[in-house]
Amino acid sequence: MSRYPIFDRSQIRLQPLCQRGHDLVPENCWELNRPEELYSHPEFAELLASLRLASKQGRPIVLMMGAHLIKLGLSRFVIDLMDQGLVTHVATNGAGIIHDFEIAWGQGTSESVPKWIRVGQFGLWKETSLLNDFITEGARRNEGLGESVGRAICEFELPRQDLSIAAAGWRNRVPVTCHVSVGSDIIHSHANCDGAALGQTSYTDFLMFARTIQDLEGGVFLNVGSAVTGPEVYLKALSMARNIKRQHGEPLQHFTTAVFDLCELPASFRQGPPGKDHPMYYYRPWKTILVRTVADGGSSYYFQGDHQQTIPSLWWQLTTKRQQESDLERSAA
Repeated sequence: MSRYPIFDRSQIRLQPLCQRGHDLVPENCWELNRPEELYSHPEFAELLASLRLASKQGRPIVLMMGAHLIKLGLSRFVIDLMDQGLVTHVATNGAGIIHDFEIAWGQGTSESVPKWIRVGQFGLWKETSLLNDFITEGARRNEGLGESVGRAICEFELPRQDLSIAAAGWRNRVPVTCHVSVGSDIIHSHANCDGAALGQTSYTDFLMFARTIQDLEGGVFLNVGSAVTGPEVYLKALSMARNIKRQHGEPLQHFTTAVFDLCELPASFRQGPPGKDHPMYYYRPWKTILVRTVADGGSSYYFQGDHQQTIPSLWWQLTTKRQQESDLERSAA
């Protein structure tokens, strides 16, 4: 036992989600339609070409995403890319898997932090605590965190599982990995949170992610709106993968990375970030994903813009081109 006082979680009172209110309800999730205005960037076509080539050659297409894609109602675009084999691995943080589960539950997701933190109720909701039970069961089966949640959403037939990325991963056998930081997610506050199970399942996810990165030669790594978790998890996984590849005399350097975010970067971003005296030096997607890890033969792209424009545009141009190619092949046959 520790010599120091421990917070007693059993005294916490959880309230039902129906009393919370939601910034996003299922009815407001975006449908799969062409954006009114396609995102425009002089290098966007190059990324699309890299994605198509990776898909044709059976190489990994990894999407590392923050939770905002879900909170913006864009889950269907990710799910359709998974369904079509145009994304072969999705990775997210703890918030991502929580919002994914809550939207699948059917009422909605994303609460008012200013409202609920004032009364000590932020994040303390009964239905969301079920995630801890799913994670504990997943640990018993030696599954990953994202895998165990996706399985549960499907097996319990949650009413809006059609909007769940984790459930889509379970159905399609596409890994959905969750990379948590202990103490950063609302379910860690709940009395049924098992720290050992949380760590075990998320670490299993990290090893799954590293195994995917081991095959990244010729593939594509997309980082969408993850400023810390994505770059850091990717960096460690790539080092592990390159260590193994080097022992076998195999390359892991010719792949494509792309970052989608709101920060403004100079056109010369590939030359590297500014010095340590500048705040942008510490913007990890820049120095890690766009520069350091592709320095030996890879390609990198940066696309500044609202996810509500960039991601539907990415989906539209990828899927319509694939359909056109498929129609041409059928016509030729």
